[in-house]
This record gives sequence, C-alpha cells and structure tokens, in this order.
Amino acid sequence: MATDRFVVSPIGELSTPFRTLDECPRNGRQPNPAPLCHARVYPEFVAGLQSIEGFSHLILLYWLDRIRQPELVFTPPFDGQPRGVFATRAPRRPNPIGLAVVAFVGFAAPDTLMVRYLDCLDGTKLIDIKPFLPTTDCEPGATMGWLEPHATRPPPH
Repeated sequence: MATDRFVVSPIGELSTPFRTLDECPRNGRQPNPAPLCHARVYPEFVAGLQSIEGFSHLILLYWLDRIRQPELVFTPPFDGQPRGVFATRAPRRPNPIGLAVVAFVGFAAPDTLMVRYLDCLDGTKLIDIKPFLPTTDCEPGATMGWLEPHATRPPPH
C-alpha cells in the first residue's frame, strides 16, 4: 500500500510567556489580561504579511512538537466522560497541529506580529497565518456539541 507523504515547513516562530505545558492556558482560560505574544515570520515569508493590518483577529496554525504520544480517547480534566481526541481541542493529536484564534494587536517589527490569546509554548513553530473572517469562520447558530451546558451526556461505555 502506498503512503502519501507531505512536508510541512515552519514559516516562523511563536514567542509566549509559557515555558512548560502546565503553564499553558487550556480551553480558552487565559490570564486577565491575556499576555502579549509575538509571531515572528522568517524573512522569506515576510512579503506574505502584506495587507494583514486592519484584521482584528487572526488564525494561527502551529506545530505542537513537545507533546506526548497521541491519545485517541482520554478523559478531559474538567469532565468525567472519556472523549475522542477529534471531539476536543486537546494537543495529543495524530498530527500535532495547534490552532488559535488570536487578537491581532499590531506589528512589533516588519516581521513580527503582536497577538493575544495564544496558548502554546514559547518557541513553538508557526506553520500558517490566516485572517479570521466572522462571516466565514463563525456561523450563526454554531453549537459546541458535548461542551454545551445543556448537552446530554451518554452513559460511560
């Protein structure tokens, strides 16, 4: 059986105040105020930042290179039910791709974005930046599955 292979290369690096996994905010629980973080883009990709000013929020994709082995089913620390990794935002994924919607504060330098609400370790490799578009990325009436306060929870297996 042939295996498709592809390569993901970093476009930059993220700077956060979080040095250990225990320090990283989980499930949107950020200190108040959320710390200022930086997304530095490597020189060969700086031209891609053209016209990014004016967006209030960005989607950052990054590589979670310091996580433990993937865990397809686990019990979240705030929930008594085992959940599949694809029904969570947990970092222990088969492909350790992290995603954060961040508030874009502005530029610290021509190659460095200032952002808030980032939830990864300092030095994490940045793999992509996309503008957050409320009309596309936040469908009215979207639901949060088992995380909804009124969601019924099935009995454990």
